[in-house]
Amino acid sequence: MASEISLVTGASGFIGSRLVERLAEREDVRALHRTETGTRQSSVTEYRGDVCTAESLREAMDGCTQVFHLAGYAKNWARNRQTYWDVNVEGLRNVLDVARDVGVRRVVWTSTVMTLGPTPPGAVCDETFESAERPVYTDYEASKMDAERLALEYVDQHGMEVVTVNPTRVFGPGPLTEGNSLAKIIEDYDRGRAPFLLNGGRNTGNYVYVDDVVNGLLLAMEKGRPGERYLIGGHNKTLGEFFDAIDDVSGKRHRRLTIRGPMALSVAYIMQWRAQLLGAHPPITPPWVRTFLADWAYSNQKAVDELGYRPIPFKESLRETYDWLVQQRN
Repeated sequence: MASEISLVTGASGFIGSRLVERLAEREDVRALHRTETGTRQSSVTEYRGDVCTAESLREAMDGCTQVFHLAGYAKNWARNRQTYWDVNVEGLRNVLDVARDVGVRRVVWTSTVMTLGPTPPGAVCDETFESAERPVYTDYEASKMDAERLALEYVDQHGMEVVTVNPTRVFGPGPLTEGNSLAKIIEDYDRGRAPFLLNGGRNTGNYVYVDDVVNGLLLAMEKGRPGERYLIGGHNKTLGEFFDAIDDVSGKRHRRLTIRGPMALSVAYIMQWRAQLLGAHPPITPPWVRTFLADWAYSNQKAVDELGYRPIPFKESLRETYDWLVQQRN
């Protein structure tokens, strides 16, 4: 691995920044940002560029042996819906085209568990799950599904080594941005600012610690099979169980209020209308409410068996996140 030179796109993001730190411990890393960040790590070279412009990728990628492609548009709303496809699909196409041209050995790119669809009540599914009647809730989800099909084309038609990683709901220490919305929920809940349980907290999701996702990306680069996708998840919990765990690690009980689906959708429609009228980014939109009213219970057994992936215990990851949040208040 010492001879590898890695490029990380989306290097200033929640997951990307942690990945750059890990890679910098053992090899030279190139970090692609849309704006300069002024890193002082001697083993990290920064490049300004945008995945939507192929030429801006070429200088950063030339001479690299591997690429971690994390850049994407994952926000819950865009004034122009086409933004999702421009960044998530055409951006991936640009990365793969340039990687092929300059002789990159392997690309690991980050998709999402959402491309697999919501799971039936009580079921735990894996990468093989298919449902002919599955709903597609968001433009983000739809664009990532198209991007996964594109990645397979480059494997089948061009013989490229492209591995897809599908993280679940990621949380951990880091900026409380939309990319780390779960940590913000933990902070707001602990401070009594967000005591709301959507649908009584009944719906299940899979929650994964950010450092586990980084480990999954590194393992996918080392051991992943081209053309395959790997769920990088943690632990299946209902939202109520997630909040119970926050109570346990904090040592205190918090007030909770149930908000039913129809009420949440009504509020989300108002927020979306305001965003369309005023341009201000909405905290939530109706498609994302519908997403969280579904179950997303998934197994990471394939990553365990093929990659050697091992997520840390849920309470441990939540405690590390909570302790970090408390430290930031001081």
